[in-house]
Amino acid sequence: MPFFRASVPDDFEGKIRLDSFVASCPEKLCGTKMNRSKLKAGVNQISLNGKLAKLSTKVSAGDKIEIEWEDNIPDDIEPEDLPLDIIYEDENVTLVNKAQGMVTHPAAGNWTGTLVNGLLFHWGRASVRQLKSGNDSEILERRRPGIVHRLDKDTSGLIITAKNRFAEEWLNGQFKNRRNLAKVYIAICQGLPPVQKGFVETQIIRDPGNRKRFKAVTGTDDGKFAKTRFRCIACYGSFSLMAVKIYTGRTHQIRVHMKYLGCPILGDPLYGSKVKSKIFPDASLMLHSYMLKILLPGHSECSTFRTRTPGRFKSVLRKLHSSFDRSSVIDSQKKLPDGVRKI
Repeated sequence: MPFFRASVPDDFEGKIRLDSFVASCPEKLCGTKMNRSKLKAGVNQISLNGKLAKLSTKVSAGDKIEIEWEDNIPDDIEPEDLPLDIIYEDENVTLVNKAQGMVTHPAAGNWTGTLVNGLLFHWGRASVRQLKSGNDSEILERRRPGIVHRLDKDTSGLIITAKNRFAEEWLNGQFKNRRNLAKVYIAICQGLPPVQKGFVETQIIRDPGNRKRFKAVTGTDDGKFAKTRFRCIACYGSFSLMAVKIYTGRTHQIRVHMKYLGCPILGDPLYGSKVKSKIFPDASLMLHSYMLKILLPGHSECSTFRTRTPGRFKSVLRKLHSSFDRSSVIDSQKKLPDGVRKI
């Protein structure tokens, strides 16, 4: 995947939009020539001084810019006949139990086989023409019709999608103010939390040492605020079964917060324990969106949906049950990390 780096000269005066600077950047300074249309159509991720940014962000002298983009953008997002486990559906929404390994919507490197491709076929829709220039939000909107929230590729479970503009605006409002919304996940972690139940409240920033990862930090206003509630359901040796509720929807939030607690999720390739589990060396990400409570469009009361426990969880739990005695008590004298409080 193409990657672009540039630095704003130290003698640069004033401020300028990031995309304008990049488009005017001489090839001898930036190593390649970019234009605004190419940026808008193909941009995947922008980092300014190690933090996520937008094309409209203003840059000034000394700023460091990193951009990842996709050259081969398809002309259309095509409907595909993909297996979908539909939990609930009406004239406004479709609620899917997303399979592990399925990407939520088309993006760089994953233009086919996504949940959006499957939903377009299920809804009987035509292909969606892709914009390669114009307004940033319109370009992104064309790539993710009906998507109001995401699950990581290797996270399975409940995801709600909108079938029309009214439903999309209704659901977006709830995910923004989270007034009627509750999302609960289950996770099997490699390690034990410092307390049986509590909250994690930190900022989440881009990891300066790895642009694909994020990290939890405290004592700063950098990044975005994230709040997670956790409860250890059971312990099996050095493994823990956790129930996790999120109050914000940050990228990789649960994975980052579990690592911050000292119990990274089993099978996590980005945030997992450096010591690979001898019992589960081939485990995939053990994170599942188990419950969703939400006020559906046109309803006066909230609806609650749950999924069955995935097969991969059952296999790991059977092994844990046979290998360790179950305990439900955390007896730790460890000092709680900053931003963690016991309930």
